[in-house]
Amino acid sequence: MKTLAVACAILAAAFVVSRIERPPIYAGVAWSTAYEGADGKLLRVTLSSDEKYRLYRPLAEMPKDLIDATLLHEDRQFYRHPGVNPVALARAAFSTYGGGARLGGSTLTMQLARIRYGLRTQGVAGKLVQILRALELEWFYSKDEILEAYLNLAPYGGNIEGAAAAGLIYFDKDQLSLEEALALTPLPQSPSRRDPKRELKAWDKAHRRFLAEWNAVYGATRPASAEVAITFRGAGDLPFLAPHFVAAIGEKQGTVRTTLDTDKQRLLERKLKAYVNEKRHQGIDNAAALLVDARTLGVVAEIGSVEFSNVDILGQVNGTTAKRSPGSTLKPFIYALAIDEGMIHPETRIKDAPMRFSGFNPENFDGEFKGPLSATQALTHSRNVPAVALMHALPPERSLHALLSRAAIRDLKPEPHYGLALALGGAELTMHELAALYAAIRNGGMHRPTARIAGARGKEPVRLVSPEAAFLVQNMLQTTTRPELGGAANLLQAPLEVSWKTGTSHGFRDAWTVGIAGPYVLAVWVGRFDGRGNNAFIGIKAAAPLFFRVIDALRASEKAWPVDKGPAGLNLTRVHVCSVSGKLPSDACPHAIPSWFIPGKSPIETCDVHRPVLVDNASGKRVCRFDPRTTHVEVFEFWPSDIASLFRRAGLPRRAPPAASAECVDAGHGPPPRITSPQPELVYQLRSRAPTPLPLSAIMDSSADALYWFADQRYLGRAGSNEVVMWQPNPGAHVVRAVDSLGRVAAQTVRVEQVD
Repeated sequence: MKTLAVACAILAAAFVVSRIERPPIYAGVAWSTAYEGADGKLLRVTLSSDEKYRLYRPLAEMPKDLIDATLLHEDRQFYRHPGVNPVALARAAFSTYGGGARLGGSTLTMQLARIRYGLRTQGVAGKLVQILRALELEWFYSKDEILEAYLNLAPYGGNIEGAAAAGLIYFDKDQLSLEEALALTPLPQSPSRRDPKRELKAWDKAHRRFLAEWNAVYGATRPASAEVAITFRGAGDLPFLAPHFVAAIGEKQGTVRTTLDTDKQRLLERKLKAYVNEKRHQGIDNAAALLVDARTLGVVAEIGSVEFSNVDILGQVNGTTAKRSPGSTLKPFIYALAIDEGMIHPETRIKDAPMRFSGFNPENFDGEFKGPLSATQALTHSRNVPAVALMHALPPERSLHALLSRAAIRDLKPEPHYGLALALGGAELTMHELAALYAAIRNGGMHRPTARIAGARGKEPVRLVSPEAAFLVQNMLQTTTRPELGGAANLLQAPLEVSWKTGTSHGFRDAWTVGIAGPYVLAVWVGRFDGRGNNAFIGIKAAAPLFFRVIDALRASEKAWPVDKGPAGLNLTRVHVCSVSGKLPSDACPHAIPSWFIPGKSPIETCDVHRPVLVDNASGKRVCRFDPRTTHVEVFEFWPSDIASLFRRAGLPRRAPPAASAECVDAGHGPPPRITSPQPELVYQLRSRAPTPLPLSAIMDSSADALYWFADQRYLGRAGSNEVVMWQPNPGAHVVRAVDSLGRVAAQTVRVEQVD
């Protein structure tokens, strides 16, 4: 009967306990966030909502020395008792109330109950509640769960709670040494009286006493030395590194391992501050920079402004995440797209001359035109007109806007909103978006966004351009001369293989330099967050010098710098092209230079600039019949009239081909004229009160010496090279024709409407 009664009692007790709700061990606990660099160094620890430094850490990640030291100091029988140690309680009660020294008999579980439930345990009633709560915890939680909770919630002095927070704050590390673990262990027993920052003597006394206890137990296998210098760092000494970077990550729980390299972060901070201090007399008082590892897209260093706390420069604004006009920094992607479309190769000659595109008249930064330039020169010299001309010729599905859309640029408006101005910085990007685009150039045309958290799975890569186009553009950008070297040979840059591009936004509001150096993409910006312009904010003058100061410092700080492996495995070959036209050389071309070429894609036209001409010995005119007694052959450069005019304006006139003799008709040699005004996309408006004549202009080949203009069937007049004929049209549609002196014809339809 007794056995049955006991069994029934046990079942009844079990039933009652099963109906009790499991006590929350962490519910309502507010946690701090610790942000660490990729090297494990602390960037910042935030306060919890209740103003505590408290970090959660799983028991499996706690240092073993700290666990063993805590059990030795607080509760040697922890894994053997049910939450209460009757022997320890009796000994403590006899000593405390029997006139002896005051002793504590609480187990580690009882201490957790007191901490977690805010119990007052000085009196007998409070102690009984503590015992019941401890038994409750032991019933519902395993020993390891209780030990983990204690190490996460125990007080370690001031407003520091939990061993993880104590380790980071006091010693700037997660994994403590044995001596550091032993230094922390005495604190929870009396955190106020043993606070190492305020009561160093009391802590030292308790520490030495515990050291002796440790060595008595573990000295044979894990001896601890009292001679090791322990330096405690207080909460007031916590680092505040990379504040913009940390703020951009946002609040998380526990410890966040980031991609940041603390040494490189400090290096960039020093370089930016020194540069701004040096250039302050020019009105330069702020800058931002972003360093990204192009292999992983992890952010290595991020500086949103030179002074986070400076309200005069709006220092808390993060310049790396702010949307700004990128100026000309998007031009490399236009050239990459044009390479993929088979429009150009690096030595293709592109015309830098006045052009109109549906009413848009782009101008170069210097207000000048350089004539024919290689694609490489046009890109590295940042000529606006060639970039706009290339973008205008791209098909819609392969446009720059389509590329930016594939790269998921935020807040990108529809393409008509920007028009051709997109080539010159019409759309706003963040520095992170710009750096990711340049990383795609280094990574064979594959794009991924930047990342701040180590190991985070990012988006799947997206192809922007072909590997060949990416390689060629990166190679083209390496030929840009560093600003401090002027026009001299770029001897310092070549070994570093720096591919870089500058940008200046409209109104001199933003100065940019972005580039690829070794494994990194670096972007720097100089400007003001209030949007005010400054004539000093020019990419090549304000941002490029800072860019190279950082690059040189990075290179000096690393022993090994990865070397580019070149175009291995790519569909590329080297061919020779005419040094003047950039086309495959003909027999008449005097000089040829090597260029990269994509078989089956790059343009393969033969040079038509150098043409052999039969010249009459007596008159010097061009003839069409060869007579070895009276004629000879000479090679001349045949340039369109607009390019020949640019050469003359630049003081570099080319030797003009001789005029044709009367009996020589050479209508089939050279291209026909190209009408530049009127433009077919425009509708011209005619006002009856003040009619304005319409200018007619065209570009003609050097083999011709005159143009003859017709509107419908009516002859309008004759024009020489770069001359204009004025025409007063009537409302309606008209066909305008330009016929050169060799009979080649160009035609254009023009629409004119009456508006008053």
